[in-house]
Amino acid sequence: MTDPFTLSMLLIVALALSGLSVGIAMMCGSFLYLILMDMRFPRGFDPSITTEQLLQGLYNGYTLLAIPLFILAADIMNVGSLADRLLRFCQALVGRFRGGLGHVNVVSSVIFSGMSGSAVADAVGMGKIVINLMTRDGRYTPAYAAAITAATATVGPIIPPSIPMVLYALVSDQSIGYLFAAGLLPGLLMAAMMALTNFLIARRRGFPVDEAVPLRELPRATFEAFPALMLPVILLGGIYGGVMTPTEAAAVAAAYALTISVVFYRSVSFDAFWAALKAGSRSTGAIGVLIAGSITFNYVITREDIPNALAGFLAGFDLGPTGFLIPVNLLLLALGCVLEGGAIILIVLPILLPTAQALGVDLVHFGVITVVNAMIGLVTPPYGLLLFITANITNQPVGRIIAEIWPFILALFAALAAITFLPDFVLWLPRLLGYTG
Repeated sequence: MTDPFTLSMLLIVALALSGLSVGIAMMCGSFLYLILMDMRFPRGFDPSITTEQLLQGLYNGYTLLAIPLFILAADIMNVGSLADRLLRFCQALVGRFRGGLGHVNVVSSVIFSGMSGSAVADAVGMGKIVINLMTRDGRYTPAYAAAITAATATVGPIIPPSIPMVLYALVSDQSIGYLFAAGLLPGLLMAAMMALTNFLIARRRGFPVDEAVPLRELPRATFEAFPALMLPVILLGGIYGGVMTPTEAAAVAAAYALTISVVFYRSVSFDAFWAALKAGSRSTGAIGVLIAGSITFNYVITREDIPNALAGFLAGFDLGPTGFLIPVNLLLLALGCVLEGGAIILIVLPILLPTAQALGVDLVHFGVITVVNAMIGLVTPPYGLLLFITANITNQPVGRIIAEIWPFILALFAALAAITFLPDFVLWLPRLLGYTG
């Protein structure tokens, strides 16, 4: 009789390739495993324990509440005028340099990332506006505008707050606050690398120098964007000041975004707010199904003792932390070409985490490496969700966007190498805040 685990894996792969949600595919594969194990060991196996595992995983996952709240905050900002005001502020700040609108794209992604925690929200919200600005009057090709928008959106979940970091905290039992802190400098490094890439391309192609916004208008642009700019300050100050937990900070983010959009900017109608609620519910539902499927499948992985088997296999190669991280990076980058980032974090990491810990890899550092890999996967073909989103915005063939995005992918690879081999750089801020790892 064929091994139940092998059959369950084949079913998961087949269902996922057929277009079914990865979360539902994992549930189906896990249920098949449970049925086959119950048939093989009718008296020594209790399949009902998985129901208990699932309910406990969801009931005890208090931090999971942060995910729908951060999603709601991002959707409210997208339906309001926050993105427009932030963009005007960024244009006044860096639009005067060669390739200025490309730099505006980078800086706006950095600022918006401190509010949404989602790469998709960045690409759909700020990305749609800045692409229209870049392609107006033919100053930039639509494919280049789409490529730099997709690339810069990867910064969103690295700079806190971050939805993928919350998922990583769920599977690794690490502090969300320290994970958020660890992502700040790597996120800024990624943004700097993409700004440098845009500068070099702008010089080589002779991109125009945009008309500079007079410096006397910078205070006005700053004042108009100030309420929105204060959101990351309130969130991070509250978390690291001990005033609120990350989950409470997510609730504050949603409430603050709604308040300034309705009261201060007066840019959100009831219909727009209702649309944001529906969009947030759909996104939350999709992530919830993925989490439920991963909790069920993780029980299967644990019962098969796969993490310990992998640790024993790698122990034979006498790998140190660096020797372990190199093949892990290659594995995660390869998986990112075909899997969504949340699936990588929830499915693959439970297998790798025990080995990483046994080899002395700091798990907060490992979390940043994992999330960066997952975000690079959003812009690598053939899956590349951000490629399809920006292609839809610009009505460009995905192949044309891929041809333009390779320099930015190489820049992200360089940033990933620095993040991997310089753990002190990643952990400097968490240690400053009291982290002892």
